[in-house]
Amino acid sequence: MNENFSLGPATGIGSMPGTDAREAAKTVTGTFEGPETGMPHLPELPARGPGADMIGRTAGMLVELYARVEPSGWRIGDRPGRDTKRATSWLGEDLDALEEFTQEYEGPLKVQAVGPWTLAAALELRNGEAFLSDPGACRDLAGSLAEGLRAHIEDVRRRVPGAEVVLQLDEPSLVAVLRGQVKSASGYRTHRAVDRQVVEATLRDVIGAHGPDGPVVVHSCAPDVPFALLRRAGAAAVSFDFSLLTERDDEAIGEAVEAGTRLLAGVVPGTDGPLSDPAGSVMGVRTLWRRLGLSPGLLTDAVSVTPSCGLAGASPAYARAALAHCVRAARSLADNPE
Repeated sequence: MNENFSLGPATGIGSMPGTDAREAAKTVTGTFEGPETGMPHLPELPARGPGADMIGRTAGMLVELYARVEPSGWRIGDRPGRDTKRATSWLGEDLDALEEFTQEYEGPLKVQAVGPWTLAAALELRNGEAFLSDPGACRDLAGSLAEGLRAHIEDVRRRVPGAEVVLQLDEPSLVAVLRGQVKSASGYRTHRAVDRQVVEATLRDVIGAHGPDGPVVVHSCAPDVPFALLRRAGAAAVSFDFSLLTERDDEAIGEAVEAGTRLLAGVVPGTDGPLSDPAGSVMGVRTLWRRLGLSPGLLTDAVSVTPSCGLAGASPAYARAALAHCVRAARSLADNPE
């Protein structure tokens, strides 16, 4: 893993409100202008409907696996249908908009996709059960995802030649997969927990799709993020909802930071509400640092400030304010790490 990359002081999670790709790209690139202010990212606009949602968007990237919308969710079919084509078309529209606003850009640029385990928990086999019910199908899905991500990253590099592409894998269901809490199609039972070593090995394979030096962030806005497992799987950074941390997480976070793992701390609320002053937003980060006994000098290298989760449920005005607030809060952390 390349230890010299930078994620910048702040970034967004991925999703934005509304349906206008150009407006979303303009907001993101105008707020996060590069290494000094933050890392721009490819916006996702789930309000457009099926195919723009996180599962459908990633299903559209799969190689030789084609998904369609059923009343119960996304299900694998035999050939590409209109739902897959719609997902691919919207991704292309979003990339066109991003390309327009990143002319001459140089620096880190983040793209997002659903990780293999959340995808296996959400995507249905032909029989209506989740991929999670079949270990062989999970392996095939992870292989298809890895291949699709390689192509996606290459496309982004062609469009934005100065970008250092950072891949974010969204894994909100990872903890549920590890604990056997994902419900079956009937809803009356749950799929058995997946062995931690299998989870780790699969993540390592998909993370490896970004190449030996490509930084990968794993994002989970669920409680009890498995920091140690993600670090061992090769994640360069972990993105999480800071408000869900407990002191039980201290040891794992301390070990992750000392091993060089970056933290994307979600400290700005993802839905409309009053925003505190920038220093107040990162007060908890400073407190955590003191509690862990870590050097204040490490803080700005190790932590980027983000919203607590995606901004799809926010108003456009709040989404703009929240991203700008992340930049100001990160500046406060840099100016006064103690």
